[in-house]
Amino acid sequence: MIGESSQVVMTRQSGRFALGTFAAEGETFPGFVHDDTVYGTRSVIPEAHSTVDLLADWQTNLDRLEAVVFDSERLAKLPHWPLDQVRVLPPMDPVGTSFAAGVNYREHIVQMSVAHKLGRPGATDEELRVEAAAENDERSRQGDPYIWTGIPSAVCGAYDDLLLPDVGDQIDWELELGVVIGSLAHRVKPEDAFEYVAGYTIVNDITSRSLVPRTDIAKIGTDWFRAKNQPTFFPTGPFLIPARFVSDPSSLRIQLRLNGDLMQDATTEDLLFDIPSLIAYASSIAILRPGDLLLTGSPAGNGSHWGRFLRPGDVMEGTITGLGTQRTVVRAPSGQLPPWQLSREGLQADSR
Repeated sequence: MIGESSQVVMTRQSGRFALGTFAAEGETFPGFVHDDTVYGTRSVIPEAHSTVDLLADWQTNLDRLEAVVFDSERLAKLPHWPLDQVRVLPPMDPVGTSFAAGVNYREHIVQMSVAHKLGRPGATDEELRVEAAAENDERSRQGDPYIWTGIPSAVCGAYDDLLLPDVGDQIDWELELGVVIGSLAHRVKPEDAFEYVAGYTIVNDITSRSLVPRTDIAKIGTDWFRAKNQPTFFPTGPFLIPARFVSDPSSLRIQLRLNGDLMQDATTEDLLFDIPSLIAYASSIAILRPGDLLLTGSPAGNGSHWGRFLRPGDVMEGTITGLGTQRTVVRAPSGQLPPWQLSREGLQADSR
């Protein structure tokens, strides 16, 4: 499984590699991947105990690792494991905050507007499409990105199972390009934004569509905390690909297959707000820290569009050009409500 899912073209090019966090022989460690072999970075950079530590002197550390990759004799002496014999964990350790852009692919916005009838009452599907496209253009000229936050405990590895929750249904997929922040970023200018990017990864931003609206508090609107932050709702990785190895992040192909059927197929050219704009906006509000993750939004083709949500036994495979492949098996919920929801059910029963 991991051997197939690890295909990253750049790791097979001389001097190029991917980074991540791995577990083998009872130990968790930062490593780099070259030719489907994982090498521990601590033998080269002993002061960096984790992948986030590597960011402290990022370009120099990349140079040190690249020099080892070019030196086959030295490379062979490093601790190493076949990639298919280690557990691949979320690439950044410790996991940081996720700053996630919503409604940020033009065609996705149009599809969601039609699927959820978001627009003028009584408008036909075609009228909703046309009006949503016009709103896209206006928002890109004068509006702001829409960004919410995800918590570290919702993140899992690229090959870990997705656990369907006991609270919420209509569980949907959203494959996205993730941007790993490399240095402290606050009030960044768009033209300087790429200086703060360490690299790129893949994230599947899972959503319980039934938990998004808060009908009990109409003026509040949406509840992204409960809809998106349940355990395993952020499959991330498999790797961090350094930005120096990604020539054009604005032209990467994103594809998600469900049980072999292609559901999402787009490129990052369809972003409404590009990566510099997202970094500039997010950093105008918050301080972004090394290891934080900026999710750039999901392209068209979600379950809401297809009218098909995740079920136990489903298998998702997600790829982004040059960043590898995720493989996620969907598992059934536990069948046991948490105490809070049980208490609410009890109250409802007492009131009947």
